[in-house]
Amino acid sequence: MTASPADRRACAWRRHDAEWRSPAQIAGFWEAASRVDPLLLRSRVVGPWWELLAALGITLLVSREYEHLVIAMSVHEGRPLVSYLRLPHPSGLVCDRDRETVTIASTRNPNQLVTLRPVDEVRPADGKGRGAPWVRRLIPVRAVFLPGRLYLHDLALIGGKLHANAVGQNAVVRLADDGGFARVWWPRCIETPDGPVFDRNHLQLNSIAAGGTVGSSFFTASTDRPSRLRPGHRRFPVDGRGVVFSGRSREPICRGLTRPHSARLHRGRIWVANSGYGQLGVVSGGRFEATTALPGWTRGVCIVERGRAIAFVGTSRVLPRFRQYAPGLDVERSVCAVHAVDLASGRTVASLEWPEGNQTFALDWLPAGESPGFPFEAGRRAPGERLRALFYSFAPAAGRKERVP
Repeated sequence: MTASPADRRACAWRRHDAEWRSPAQIAGFWEAASRVDPLLLRSRVVGPWWELLAALGITLLVSREYEHLVIAMSVHEGRPLVSYLRLPHPSGLVCDRDRETVTIASTRNPNQLVTLRPVDEVRPADGKGRGAPWVRRLIPVRAVFLPGRLYLHDLALIGGKLHANAVGQNAVVRLADDGGFARVWWPRCIETPDGPVFDRNHLQLNSIAAGGTVGSSFFTASTDRPSRLRPGHRRFPVDGRGVVFSGRSREPICRGLTRPHSARLHRGRIWVANSGYGQLGVVSGGRFEATTALPGWTRGVCIVERGRAIAFVGTSRVLPRFRQYAPGLDVERSVCAVHAVDLASGRTVASLEWPEGNQTFALDWLPAGESPGFPFEAGRRAPGERLRALFYSFAPAAGRKERVP
């Protein structure tokens, strides 16, 4: 029996009325954001993982780009807490611990910058009783859209200002709150008689070891020799071609790396992930010295020093189409995980692995007292009314001016 036009319209209107009702969909600008495969969140630990997070007093954030997930891990009210937010292809993330903000780069086309703050207060709709129990959880408070051609990767604070690798332009850009951006740095190797080559990705310029200024910072790339074979091509040469650039000279200060990522400055030393060999190491005397070998493509590094210096390092599985980019790895044994590495000894203290996971990209941390994570918890279905109450009447934190040690 054929439905009447009136019945078809009524059916469509009911469907439209039911769409985009979940706060997760609105927060992630994505209708599928309210659905997540629970296997992607299932984890196992090796060593005193949760005890270490508790001792350091931190909430660890991890972006898992190809699974469209950002994970937060902390010990909250005496128990391990894993929470998440779904965003399209999240890559770089940076925590501004002065201002209590987290910024995440979402790098589908167009790119987005999503800024999150902790909730300070939840006001019940009727003005009585208790609101949702998610005070200090991170929620999105601003989103800015940027051209996909930027192809944003790492995010970093340089002199208190947000910067990013614009991989699609072989440059580093300073990002404004209103969606503007300006190129502030690029290596000499892209300069030609006709001007710098900003038209497309030639170098895979993909991480920032942030100093106080752009000149005192350092940047990694897969090569310093532009050619007709560009990053992403299956025959793009990678083994030993990676470099670390000086912000001041715009020339390489270290060569011989293979697809380097996640450069970080700590106490005057440059730490970097030599991804194609699954290593973490330090730049010394113009050479890369590996200190730790890990089971996977190393990418995502943050360093926490509270009593001792611990580097949290992400490892990823190797995508089949990129096997040639990992000449130093046993691809079949690679794991999606985060590892806590003692910088003084190079020893892995503890690890958390996602057996069904794929890729990690970036890591950073907040003091656990600033926020325990996101409202959406792994292994627990939050009652819809309480989630709606949170997003209906939250008051975001204004941010503090004093520095958090």
